Order: sequence, then structure tokens, then C-alpha cells
Amino acid sequence: MSLKRYGVEGGKGTGGQHLPFARAVEADGWLYVSGQVPMVDGEVISGGIVAQSHQAIKNLFAILADAGYSAEHVVRCGVWLDDPRDFQSFNGVFRQYFGEHPPARACVVSSMVVDCKVEIDCVAYKAPVK
Repeated sequence: MSLKRYGVEGGKGTGGQHLPFARAVEADGWLYVSGQVPMVDGEVISGGIVAQSHQAIKNLFAILADAGYSAEHVVRCGVWLDDPRDFQSFNGVFRQYFGEHPPARACVVSSMVVDCKVEIDCVAYKAPVK
């Protein structure tokens, strides 16, 4: 099995802290994307669940695109919400990005490591080119 790592130089977290993990890892057509929060240039954006959901998903899609994948390749998403009352609002944003290609999904309520309202990761699959 061959592995290809994306973003191994490490991203920047809150306060410019170096993040010691790959943004994504590809293995035989499977792409595992690390959890994405609503950060831009190492800082969580301001705004409520709608704005933060858009940014987290845009960050996820940027990694997918960098690896040559798109929404139609996403098999499963994991979602963490800080507040259960944000569930319906998050679903509205999620539907805008995955409406035609809904993946399997789990959504839980959890306190976050950074001060944000949402985190999302995914697993995508695209048949390897032979």
C-alpha cells in the first residue's frame, strides 16, 4: 500500500502554533482528511454557527481539491458541534455543500480544543488510476 500525505509541513493553529499532523493522508484511493475548524490564517473566524460551518466546510473542500477529490467522493463525515441547539443550522449549511451527494455522517456534541462552534472531518474514496 502506498501513502501520500498532504500538508505534512503542518498548518498553523491558534496563535501561530505549528500543528504536528498531516491535513490529509491518501491510501490506495482512500483520503482521510483531518478535522477542520473555521480557521483562516491560524485564527478562528468570528460569527455564529452558520458562518463558522461555511468556513469549516470550505477548509475541508480546499483539502479535498488539493488532493484531487470533490464532494461526490466523500463517503463519510464526522461532525462535532459545541452546542446541540446548532444542529438544524449546521444541517442547512451542510446540505448546501453535500445536497446532491450526501455522505454517511455522525454528529456529536463535544467541547472543542479551540474556541469554535464546529469541527468536521471526512473520508473520501476515488478509484486509483492504474
